[in-house]
Amino acid sequence: MVKLLLPKTLLHVLSLQFLLLLLLLCVSWGSSVVVSSGSEIVADHPPPHELRSFTIRENLQKEGEETGRGRGSCSYTVKIRTSCSSPRITRDAISLAFGDLYRNEVYVPRLDDPSSGTFERCSTDTFKIKGPCGYGVCYLYLRRNGWDGWIPEWVQVYDPYYSRTVTFYYSTSLPNGVWYGFNQCPRATQTGTTAADPISRM
Repeated sequence: MVKLLLPKTLLHVLSLQFLLLLLLLCVSWGSSVVVSSGSEIVADHPPPHELRSFTIRENLQKEGEETGRGRGSCSYTVKIRTSCSSPRITRDAISLAFGDLYRNEVYVPRLDDPSSGTFERCSTDTFKIKGPCGYGVCYLYLRRNGWDGWIPEWVQVYDPYYSRTVTFYYSTSLPNGVWYGFNQCPRATQTGTTAADPISRM
């Protein structure tokens, strides 16, 4: 009796192992398709962090025009998804700043508009923003001032330099009154010396 059951048991075990292997291959293939898409850059979902020393460069466009170092003005499309865990509406004041390794920075002091239903729960809002041209968006921070506790899910920025969309994932509440977000900029190297982080040195 044992001799008859043993081959069937082995066959069953091998079949399960084969199915598990197929499942792992499918998952790996699907993940690589999402990450390596040519039109969208999906980060490895690092957690956002607080940045107390962040100094906004509000006059960057004017400085570039006066010194001749600016690359001109570019148009950015920014999409912000509000979490379904967020309050139904928010009266919080929401600010946005993003830029590249060299601090070519786009700054928007106020994105919110409660009268138009901006940042309602489970909604996606799109903004057309003019700002200084850069060399690839690699950092982004949001600032929330208020007591409603608005919660973003993600922020997408269309990067005109690389003609692609960069996504920053939040899915967590923002601390009140501080800049909160991501810095994925590489460390710049000049004449063999690694420079400090472009944000933390401000």
